[in-house]
Amino acid sequence: KSIIAEFPAIEKILEEYGIGCGPCTVGICQLKDILEIHKLPKDAEEELMRRIEAEIYPERNIAVPVDTTRHRAHSEETGYSRPMQVLVDEHKLIKRWLALIPGLVKNLDLASQEECRVVEDGIDLIRSYADRLHHGKEEDILFGYFDNTADIFQVIYEDHRRARALVQEMLRALAAKNSEVVAASLLEYATLLKEHIKKEDEVLFPWLDSLLTEEELAELAARFDQSDRNLALDEGKYHSFIERLE
Repeated sequence: KSIIAEFPAIEKILEEYGIGCGPCTVGICQLKDILEIHKLPKDAEEELMRRIEAEIYPERNIAVPVDTTRHRAHSEETGYSRPMQVLVDEHKLIKRWLALIPGLVKNLDLASQEECRVVEDGIDLIRSYADRLHHGKEEDILFGYFDNTADIFQVIYEDHRRARALVQEMLRALAAKNSEVVAASLLEYATLLKEHIKKEDEVLFPWLDSLLTEEELAELAARFDQSDRNLALDEGKYHSFIERLE
């Protein structure tokens, strides 16, 4: 993030290769890890490095080691595995809620019992569906198959932490009937989660899929199913809530 701040052209260069580091709220990933995660073709990777080199260190030759021996369990042409598709499908409902937030908070008046109830139900969706059901699968199950101290996981964890902090802000403001703060917190949450979901759907999940074996994926799917049964969340309630608002 600091390098992009100093050399803004690098953000645009990265975007040309499908690497969206600019909007990231944390920005701690190392370039070698970014290259591995995005799995650029060798020639594209070399071209990208030359362009970054020209932007920062035109007098140097930068060598980037690439591990070509890492096992890939799946072809890049395939779609998401079953467990990753579960997470992507959960994102779809969350994104529908995020799309409704700007209209909901425009001229928000918590003196209205009806508007207050809609906000309460929306916060319940965030806490129960987006966090407990969805983020719970990620943090408590999926990430345990990897070294979750890696930078990309820390970025995801930080997004989750910020989202939870925003929920607490919403709850305090809701109790105080502070419409302005509730609106601001919901809008910030929507912005955060849109970028967060994009990182997971386009970068993290395909990368994790490529590292997991078929046996691990089958185990993951079973553990996701068991997690849903244990939580016993009425998911239909949240679908109905979104449909009413739409």
